[in-house]
Amino acid sequence: MDIRALRYFVAVIQQQSFTRAAEQLYVTQPTISKMVRQLEEELGCALLRREGRRLHLTDSGQAVYQRGLAILQEFHQLEAQIGDINQLKTGELRLGIPPMVGMQIAGSISAFQRRYPGVQLHIAESGGLTAQQAVLSGALDIALTALPVEPDLPLNTLELMRHPLCVLVSRSAAWHARPHLTLAELAQHPLLILNEEFALNRQLMQAFQREGVTPQIALRSGQWDFLAAMVQAGMGVAVLPEPICQRLDPQSLAWLPLASALEWRIGLIWREGSYLSRSAEAWISCCRTHWPDDAPRLQV
Repeated sequence: MDIRALRYFVAVIQQQSFTRAAEQLYVTQPTISKMVRQLEEELGCALLRREGRRLHLTDSGQAVYQRGLAILQEFHQLEAQIGDINQLKTGELRLGIPPMVGMQIAGSISAFQRRYPGVQLHIAESGGLTAQQAVLSGALDIALTALPVEPDLPLNTLELMRHPLCVLVSRSAAWHARPHLTLAELAQHPLLILNEEFALNRQLMQAFQREGVTPQIALRSGQWDFLAAMVQAGMGVAVLPEPICQRLDPQSLAWLPLASALEWRIGLIWREGSYLSRSAEAWISCCRTHWPDDAPRLQV
């Protein structure tokens, strides 16, 4: 079967027009018609029927269309894989980065683009849980997220860094004598927390549940700097990773260690069993170079 005939047939169905399909594929309309007719002859059945200006699939056509989508997707991955062999002179990397991780990963991004200027880097900024779903669906090649991920997800992980979590408070005398805060103590104060698309939200909620305490959620947001501003305004306290707290104004804010085993662990994730492009492999290598002391190890 000629892959072009299958591609033309799928385009005709999606465009509902031989003419529009030809325009989309930059070929002539007679070429489209001839290839679809040859496909029908090769399979020994009619694939299309006309009702006025509408095109309808026969039962055989429906089967060919559904299988064709999968075949074309596989062929597209094959083309991408072969193209990647070309020394990474061209290509793309679709990378998911949570907002809080951007500052930590900037050095790796800069090094990657200097080394592979021909690779187009498409960055999607979203919470870790949203990034996980995008990797699973194929919308992203690779992403950074908080670890661990759910054990039943078909994801490979590579831990890059870990930092303690801190309780961000307003700089006032009430907090001066406190060496740290426990989860039970934290639950007694209005809590400003990242929203549900962030893995840190789930991590904290699960920790509260294990402690048997219910936090007082005063506000949820997807922006850590907004949470910090609300703490400064006296709306409550927030739990943020230590590197984020260290970037905030020490004249108006303070942070106390969170007395628990919780850590902000950040790593790469990609779909298990799927093709990993050379661009993605190069990105992993670049990240390893920037965290040599942690000796990150692949977990499958």
